[in-house]
Amino acid sequence: MAQRFRGFLPVVVDVETGGFNPATDALLEIAAVILEMDEDGTLRCGSTHAAQVQPFNGANIERAALEVNRIDPGHPLRLAVPEPEALLRIFKPVRQAMSDQGCSRAVLVGHNAHFDLAFINAAANRCNVRRNPFHPFSVFDTVTLCGALLGQTVLARSLEQAALSYDAGEAHSAIYDTERTAELFCLLIN
Repeated sequence: MAQRFRGFLPVVVDVETGGFNPATDALLEIAAVILEMDEDGTLRCGSTHAAQVQPFNGANIERAALEVNRIDPGHPLRLAVPEPEALLRIFKPVRQAMSDQGCSRAVLVGHNAHFDLAFINAAANRCNVRRNPFHPFSVFDTVTLCGALLGQTVLARSLEQAALSYDAGEAHSAIYDTERTAELFCLLIN
């Protein structure tokens, strides 16, 4: 893995949020799929890690965002945890995988990856996390890859074009979108 991606470990991430501004809007869900490589160099999906996140104090939450992601931030069965704990649930296995695979840094893979990275970086800064495993600005963006290789930029249409499954009823869940994006990224890279 380290040789294939110049020392980077690709980790597919999706976040669900309370809006578009990472400085002011709540991070509500985060999920990550750590990618692995077979001995023959085939990229495949590894373990999935996720957390429901409690909005930080003073966080903005737009009604329009909740209508899309269908999250009820105050629902008692959500089992949301504070941002520092949510980040730890993602960062700890990512750092372990980096060590296991001989990588010096993780690179975020996502569909509109800069959006996800901005929310992770903002949360890490709010929480004074000193060991954010993700490169601060480099990403692998599946929107770009899909646009160039499949002629599509929307995740659902890209998955359809690639003959991969997509369930609109499950969409906009961090885990579901992350796992579908990971499957798509592996297909495109392989």
